[in-house]
Amino acid sequence: MRIAYLGPSGTFSEEAAIRLFSDTDTLLPQESMDDVLQAVSSAAVDKGVVPIENSIAGTIDTSIDGLLTYRLFIEADVIFPISLYLFGTENCGLDTIQHVVSITPALEQCRALIRDKSWVCDRVGSTAAAAKAVRERNQPEWAAIASKCAADIYGLKLIASDIQDSKRNHTRFIVISRSSRLDPHQEKTMLLVTPAREHVGMLASILNVFAALSINLSWIESRPTGEKLGEYRFFIETEAGYGSDPMSKAINILRMFGHQVAILGSYSTITL
Repeated sequence: MRIAYLGPSGTFSEEAAIRLFSDTDTLLPQESMDDVLQAVSSAAVDKGVVPIENSIAGTIDTSIDGLLTYRLFIEADVIFPISLYLFGTENCGLDTIQHVVSITPALEQCRALIRDKSWVCDRVGSTAAAAKAVRERNQPEWAAIASKCAADIYGLKLIASDIQDSKRNHTRFIVISRSSRLDPHQEKTMLLVTPAREHVGMLASILNVFAALSINLSWIESRPTGEKLGEYRFFIETEAGYGSDPMSKAINILRMFGHQVAILGSYSTITL
C-alpha cells in the first residue's frame, strides 16, 4: 500500500506511519497536512496518517475539516506520547535565541516557555521542516522546536529537553482512506451530526440520546456549518461500534428528530 504522511523525514507523523504500517508498504511524505488529505482523496495513495488532536493544543482543525472537504473516512486511531525539544546550530544558546520555528500545534504546546522568553514564532509546515530551516539559516538567533529524530537528521545541537507545557503530552493520529466500509465489530464510531434547527437546549437534546442509551462519548467538537453565523455541526466520537444495538438506536432516533447524521468511520484504537 501507498501511505501518505506529513513530511519531510523526522516528523512525528512519520514515526506514527512507520509504527502503523509494515515494511512492505510505501511511505510517501507530503509537504502539508492538506497535501496528505488531497493525496488520499485523489487516489494518489491508498491511505493517510494525520494528527487529529493534542492533549495541550487541542483539535487539529485542518484534519477534521479535511474529512468533510475531501469526503474521507477514519479507519483507526493511535495515541502517541510527544516530547518536544529545542534545537539550534553550534553557536546557539538560550541567551541568543530570538526566534523559534515550528509547526503551529508544536508552538502551541510550548506556549509557557515561548511567552517567558518573549520569542518571536515563525510557523512552517512540520517540525522536521523547522529543523531544516534552522540548519539552513545557521544563525544563533534562530532555534527549532522539533523531535530528536529531526534534529539528528539535520545535525542540530540540543538546547533544552521536554519543553512542552505538560510532561503528559499526547497526540492522537488517525488513519484515513476513501473507503466508507464500516466494520460492525469495532469499538468506536465517529458521527457528524448537523442539527435540524437551532433552539434552546438543542445540543443537550442530542447528547441526551447517547446518555439514555448508555453510550459514552470520548470526543466532541463543534465546527461552523459555513451556511450562517452561529450555526454549528458536531463531530461526536462514541465508544460504541457501528453494528451495536445502542449505536443503531441512537442514529435512528437522531434522524427521527430531523438531524442529519453521517458516519465518518467505525474503528478501534491501535495499541503499539
